[in-house]
Amino acid sequence: MSGVAISITINDTGVRRGFDQLARLMTNTRPVMAAIGTELVASTHMRFVTQTDPDGQAWQALNSEYAGSKRNTRILTESGRLRDSINSRPGNDHVLVGTNVIYAAPHQFGAVIRPKAASHLFFRIGGNLIVANKVTLPARPFLGISGDDETAIAEIVFEFVDRYSGRH
Repeated sequence: MSGVAISITINDTGVRRGFDQLARLMTNTRPVMAAIGTELVASTHMRFVTQTDPDGQAWQALNSEYAGSKRNTRILTESGRLRDSINSRPGNDHVLVGTNVIYAAPHQFGAVIRPKAASHLFFRIGGNLIVANKVTLPARPFLGISGDDETAIAEIVFEFVDRYSGRH
């Protein structure tokens, strides 16, 4: 994924033990990773609705002039391309959740955009020509693991343990 992906290790010892147990019960743990990936993609999509980061903090508001010129009032959702590009790729002991959209990383981590070959940046907002030396994009994290995500991951792992150990 050339846009942005993050790596997070689950430190909950119960979940790690559950996954270790699953690894002994299943020859292929990709299905559990796929289920976790599906859950995390859905959770990430919801952040575009709530306009909050994984910790539940509101994304920084848009510049008022820019906000007034947008077709869509939601932050990071002018066309929906970024939101709709979030996907997961499961492996045997991991799942990648991210996007290949080139502008994802500046929105996730924040960025300062400067002209490469010109003296200034030139763009329009609300019909007005803007000339700037630089533009600062604040970080608006959409990828990450929330407390609810941790709970969902634990539930998925333990459901698979129950199913594959014959308890279900």
